[in-house]
Amino acid sequence: MNVLCIGDIVGKPGRDALAGLLPDLKKRYAIDFTVVNAENAAHGAGLTTKIAKDFFNLGCDVLTLGDHVWDQKDLEEYLNENHSVIRPANFPQGAPGVGWCIKETAAGIKIGVVNLLGRVFMRHFVECPFKALETIVQEIAKETPNIIVDFHAEATSEKVALGHFMNGKVSAIVGTHTHIQTADEKVLSDGTAYITDLGMSGPYDSVIGQDKDIIIERFVTALPKRFFVAKDEIKLNGVVIEVDETSGKSKKIQRIQENFVVN
Repeated sequence: MNVLCIGDIVGKPGRDALAGLLPDLKKRYAIDFTVVNAENAAHGAGLTTKIAKDFFNLGCDVLTLGDHVWDQKDLEEYLNENHSVIRPANFPQGAPGVGWCIKETAAGIKIGVVNLLGRVFMRHFVECPFKALETIVQEIAKETPNIIVDFHAEATSEKVALGHFMNGKVSAIVGTHTHIQTADEKVLSDGTAYITDLGMSGPYDSVIGQDKDIIIERFVTALPKRFFVAKDEIKLNGVVIEVDETSGKSKKIQRIQENFVVN
């Protein structure tokens, strides 16, 4: 089974890249299941119901989120209606929506997807992602060994530690949030595919997706400035993971970066 995981979609450039590149990627890599981090899809901050529906119409199977999950208020009701959009599972009990789901591929193979938020250098007060994931995996494993985890976190060390902590217990742990794709993709000793960060899908002539001049001015002057999503040099980043659907072990992880040219 081939699973495509796509990094943070940033604004309209990222949405355009997904729409333009996803059909070919699914065909080229014989993709069975697609997980997309939609955390920054709406103007760089959060996700709207309309955009979520558009992504599902494109062929995405599960959408994951992160620290901007509550930025677009209309999404809260949709999170309760459609459990293929998942928010970080380690938010306190009572938060809208769910933090994990189990879906099926077209061939009927069950696959669990979990979304988690890191605690190091992050703004939200959330429960321990390590303990939360342990508990969730025990539940998912009752139905399927195939488990993909999107760990939306800032600190490299926290991501690496979770990878080793869950080695052999999940099919893959993919990091998101920093918008910088890392080159450390590997299959760990007990069959868990790992990468510290998928990178962003959006404009690369920027500072992590935002207009570079505004960000530079903020650093130089220390004055507040409103961010705007940049427009140029659009790329889509992610990984393709080959999973043995019987054991849930990963055989291979391949990093991808695709250029997108606006016609």
